[in-house]
Amino acid sequence: MIAFVSGPVAALAPDSAVVEVGGIGLAVQCTPNTLSGLRTGRQTRLATSLVVREDSLTLYGFADDDERQVFELLQTASGVGPRLAQAMLAVHTPDALRRAVATGDEKALTAVPGIGKKGAQKLLLELKDRLGRPTGAPVAGAPATTGWRDQLHAALIGLGYATREADEAVAAVAPQAEAGQGTPQVGTLLKAALQTLNRAR
Repeated sequence: MIAFVSGPVAALAPDSAVVEVGGIGLAVQCTPNTLSGLRTGRQTRLATSLVVREDSLTLYGFADDDERQVFELLQTASGVGPRLAQAMLAVHTPDALRRAVATGDEKALTAVPGIGKKGAQKLLLELKDRLGRPTGAPVAGAPATTGWRDQLHAALIGLGYATREADEAVAAVAPQAEAGQGTPQVGTLLKAALQTLNRAR
């Protein structure tokens, strides 16, 4: 088990980072939130979880140990693999997920791509006693869409784009974000923003 990786960030992509460890570049799958805090050439330390399959070894990286622990606990529910667990953490913080499970908030779970109403109900039952109580104070009445612009902007800056380019890309995908139902998916918006930037270059 690789518990964490530490070293300079060698490269960044929309869904992963390469961290140089002892002369070896380790590809680490990360959420947009985690990627937004990374900068090429700067030192980082990511908590990691190694997922072993017959045909692959995939390293998932997280901003802290709490996020990694929630990622692993989510996979104890039937039907939740690493990709879905990561998608859940791309949409919600660990505490928001704990709060959703503690309060039986189906809507919060169905905001995650790949989770329907029945799947959300099943997850709420299975995870009820596994995630624990929220550690932070509840955010009263905070809209689910708060912060997608900031997250997307920070992710683009982290990928090396200029502030002006990031501003333009965020503006370009805003209609797509606001047209959809529920929480805008930062990962999906990041891909759309990158396509916009590539066309502009």
